[in-house]
Amino acid sequence: MFPLKDAEMGAFTFFASALPHDVCGSNGLPLTPNSIKILGRFQILKTITHPRLCQYVDISRGKHERLVVVAEHCEQSLEDLLRERKPVSYPKVLCIAFEVLQGLQYMNKHGIVHRALSPHNILLDRKGHVKLAKFGLYHMTAYGDDVDFPIGYPSYLAPEVIAQGIFKTSDHVPSEKPLPSGPKSDVWSLGIILFELCVGRKLFQSLDISERLKFLLTLDCVDDTIIVLAEEHGCLDIIKELPENVTHLLKKCLTFHPSKRPTPDELMQDKVFSEVSPLYTPFTKPASLFSSSLRCADLTLPEDISQLCEDINSDYLAERSIEEVYYLWCLAGGDLEKELVNKEIIRSKPPICTLPNFLFEDGESFGQGRDRSSLLDDTTVTLSLCQLRNRLKDVGGEAFYPLLEDDQSNLPHSNSNNELSAAATLPLIIRERDTEYQLNRIILFDRLLKAYPYKKNQIWKEARVDIPPLMRGLTWAALLGVEGAIHAKYDAIDKDTPIPTDRQIEVDIPRCHQYDELLSSPEGHAKFRRVLKAWVVSHPDLVYWQGLDSLCAPFLYLNFNNEALAYACMSAFIPKYLYNFFLKDNSHVIQEYLTVFSQMIAFHDPELSNHLNEIGFIPDLYAIPWFLTMFTHVFPLHKIFHLWDTLLLGNSSFPFCIGVAILQQLRDRLLANGFNECILLFSDLPEIDIERCVRESINLFCWTPKSATYRQHAQPPKSASDSSGVRSSTPYFSTECPDPPKTDLSRESIPLNDLKSEVSPRISAEDLIDLCELTVTGHFKTPTKKTKSSKPKLLVVDIRNSEDFIHVASFPLKGHVVEAMNISGIPLNSDS
Repeated sequence: MFPLKDAEMGAFTFFASALPHDVCGSNGLPLTPNSIKILGRFQILKTITHPRLCQYVDISRGKHERLVVVAEHCEQSLEDLLRERKPVSYPKVLCIAFEVLQGLQYMNKHGIVHRALSPHNILLDRKGHVKLAKFGLYHMTAYGDDVDFPIGYPSYLAPEVIAQGIFKTSDHVPSEKPLPSGPKSDVWSLGIILFELCVGRKLFQSLDISERLKFLLTLDCVDDTIIVLAEEHGCLDIIKELPENVTHLLKKCLTFHPSKRPTPDELMQDKVFSEVSPLYTPFTKPASLFSSSLRCADLTLPEDISQLCEDINSDYLAERSIEEVYYLWCLAGGDLEKELVNKEIIRSKPPICTLPNFLFEDGESFGQGRDRSSLLDDTTVTLSLCQLRNRLKDVGGEAFYPLLEDDQSNLPHSNSNNELSAAATLPLIIRERDTEYQLNRIILFDRLLKAYPYKKNQIWKEARVDIPPLMRGLTWAALLGVEGAIHAKYDAIDKDTPIPTDRQIEVDIPRCHQYDELLSSPEGHAKFRRVLKAWVVSHPDLVYWQGLDSLCAPFLYLNFNNEALAYACMSAFIPKYLYNFFLKDNSHVIQEYLTVFSQMIAFHDPELSNHLNEIGFIPDLYAIPWFLTMFTHVFPLHKIFHLWDTLLLGNSSFPFCIGVAILQQLRDRLLANGFNECILLFSDLPEIDIERCVRESINLFCWTPKSATYRQHAQPPKSASDSSGVRSSTPYFSTECPDPPKTDLSRESIPLNDLKSEVSPRISAEDLIDLCELTVTGHFKTPTKKTKSSKPKLLVVDIRNSEDFIHVASFPLKGHVVEAMNISGIPLNSDS
C-alpha cells in the first residue's frame, strides 16, 4: 500500500440484507450471511492500489449484518466545486476527466466496475488530483444483490442500467440473474458529471426520482443528447461556447446506446486528450516481495545524495503505509463504532419502538415501520489520528529508520529505548497491544523483509523475540525459506480439471475453522479449494488426507490475497515437519512418529508415562490429529499463530515437545483418571494456556538430546547451503545444526517393532560424548573429560558385572566412561 501522506482515513457503514433463518442452501447447510459474503469479496479490493483510487484498508462486521468499511479519504470533492455554481475551466475539466478515466481503466483491468460514480465520490487530494471513492461497493455486494438498496445515484445512472431495473435474487429462490453493469456505464456517469462541471450546476434537481429516470430513458429518441440536456436546464448558451474538443468528449461519453459508447480505456486513447496525456506518467505497480520482477529495476539515485532528504516529511507517521497507520490507530484505542456513533451515523432506537402491531404463530409480523437504517447512508466519517499521534509523540525520527547493520540491540533506537527494552520482557499478549512497541517492531521487520534473503539470518534472530501480527504472513514465508517466482509456479498448476479428491475437499472445507468470518466466506472456500487442489496436483507421490485443510488454514488466513504465497508456505512447511505423512500408505511413518512421542513422554515424565501405559491410553488414541495437522485441528487460529511463531524456529523434532507440554498441563487430571475418563477428556480438549505451552516446549526441547528424537522416516538432511547461497539458519532453541551430518557416531535406525519395545529413547554416541563433556585427544583419540569442575549433564549407568566394570575402570582404553556408575551388585525390584 502507498504511504498515508496528506490523506486521511474515513469510514462508512451499511447493512447487508438479512436472510431467513429457517432456510438452508442446496448443500443442506445454513445459508451464509450476506455480510460474510461481502467481507470475503472485499479482501481483493485491498490489493487494488493506484494513485487515482482511494485505498481500501479494512472491513468490520458488526451486529445485525452491519458492515463498516475503512478506506483512504480526502475532505474535498467535485461536489465542492459544484456548490460554487460556476463553470469549471475547460483545461481543468479535461484534466479531471483524464484522471477519472485513469482510475476507471485500472479498476476495469481488475474486473471492477464503479457503478456509483458521482461528484461526491470523486475526491480531490491537497494537490487537486482525483481519487475515486467507494469504487468497490458494486463488486463487494455482488452487483447489489446482497444489500437492500440500489448501487448508484439516479441522476448519474446510465440508461441501460435504468432500463434493467432493480432485480434481487437469493440463494433459496432460483432465478436467472441479469447481466452486471459493464465499464461503459461508468463512462455515461462521467459524461453527466463533466456536463455539470462545464455548466456549473447540477442536473435534474427540479425533477423527482421517477421523472429523472423517465427523462433519461427518453433520450433514446433524440439526435443530440447534449443539446437536449442543455435546453432542459437553460444552459444552451454555455454549451455552445464550449471548445470543440470538450463538446466532442461530452458527446462520446453521453452516447445513448452502450454498443456505440467507448470504454474508459478506448476513451483515454482519444485525440481529445492529446495535450493532457503527456502530463501524466503511466502508473507502474511497485514490485512486491517474492515478485518475479526485480525490485530495484527502476531505482535511480541522484548525483547529489542530499537530494534524497529533500522530500522527507517531518511527519514520519505519514510516511508509513495506510495499512500500518490503521493498525496502530486500532491499538491506540481507535473504535470504529464509537466514531460513527459520535457523528450520529449509528443511532440507537428504543426496542419497544421496533415491536410489530400484529404477529402470526409462524413468526410473520405486520405493522412495523420501515427501518430506514437498512438503506445506504453515504456519509463518510473521518477518523481522527490525534490520539495515535499523541501516543507516539515521544518516538524519535530515528525509530522510523532503524540501522539494520547495528547488532547492538534487537530493538531499534528511540528516545524511549529503555521502555522498549522493558516492554520486550512483558507477556506476548501485552506486547502485541502496545502501540509504541508494535510500531518499532513493524518498521524493523518491514525493513528486514525488504532485504530478504540477504537479511535472512537477522529475521530469524528478531523472530526469537516475537513476530508482529501485521508482518506475520511474510515473516513465516521468510522463516520457511520461500524464494523464487512463486506466482508463476502457482499459476502453472492446473487447478480446474476435476480430480478424485475434489469431493473430499468439498466435504472438508465447510468444516474447517468456520468460526472465522474470512475462512467461512464463499471467497474463502474458493481459495481453500484452489490452494489444496494445487498442492495435491503438484505432489503426485502424495495424497490428500483429512486434516490437510486444517494445515492450510493458517497460511490462507495470513495470505488471503496471495494464494501463491499460501501455497508456497504450505509446500515448504509439510516436508520440514510432516515428511511423508501424506503418503498413500503412511502407517509406518505415523507409527514411528507416535512411538518416538511415547518415548519422549517417558523421558520427560516417567510417572505420567507409566500411568498412561497402565490404563492403555496410548498416543494412537489422541495424538494423530495433533501431529497430522500440527495442532491446527485442536486449537483455534489465534492460538496457532503464537504456537507456530515458535514452531517455525525449531526443527522437525519440536512438535514432540509441544505434545509433551500439552500433556503436562493436563497432568493432574490424567493421573487422577482412568481410560474412559481420559477418552472423554480428550474428546473435548480443555482450555490450554498456549503461552505456557510455548515456554515449556522450548525448555523441553533444550533438555532433550537431539538424537533422542531420531526418526528413520524424517526428512533427509539438506546440503550446507541452499540455492540462494545463504547459509541455512539454525533453530534458536539450540546451538546444534538442525540437520547434523551423519557420522560413525550417529544413531542408527532400528526396526519399528524393536523401537516399540523400548520404553525410553536411545541416544547416539555423539550425544553421549557431548553431554558428558568429553573431548578427543591423544594418538588413540580416546574421549576424556574436558574439566573436572563442571557439573555433569548426564549420569551414565554401566550395567556390566562388577568384575568387568572394575577391570575396564582400571584400563579406560577398553571402554569406560569417566564417572560412570555400576549397579550390577544392587538388587532391583518393584520397591527400589
